[in-house]
Amino acid sequence: MVKRSIFALLAPPVAVCRYGCASCCAAPIAVFWIAGIISIIYAFFGGPVASEGISLGTLALGAALWGIASIWAETVIKSVEQDESDPECETRSSTVCRMVRPRPDEHDPMEDVKKFHSR
Repeated sequence: MVKRSIFALLAPPVAVCRYGCASCCAAPIAVFWIAGIISIIYAFFGGPVASEGISLGTLALGAALWGIASIWAETVIKSVEQDESDPECETRSSTVCRMVRPRPDEHDPMEDVKKFHSR
């Protein structure tokens, strides 16, 4: 648990790929994380105004972007664990369980495609 949280803090997209759902949102988390890293590095070179010393505004922006990516990654990981802990959706606490499920008597549209493809 602690290892997962530290991993989500240091490398959010990697943590989502390892402990969460990579296809869910690892890419947008990576965009926020990389933008945060670039902003932090850019702040040490004076930021957009090329001032002497560290640009605190750019540094704060980078830290905020990194923080957003870390919180997002932790949320995704917790949600995936919650979904896996209740596969039958008995508690209906998960967002996946709250989605509308098809009724047993509904027609599956993929059956038509499979019939057409098998000819």
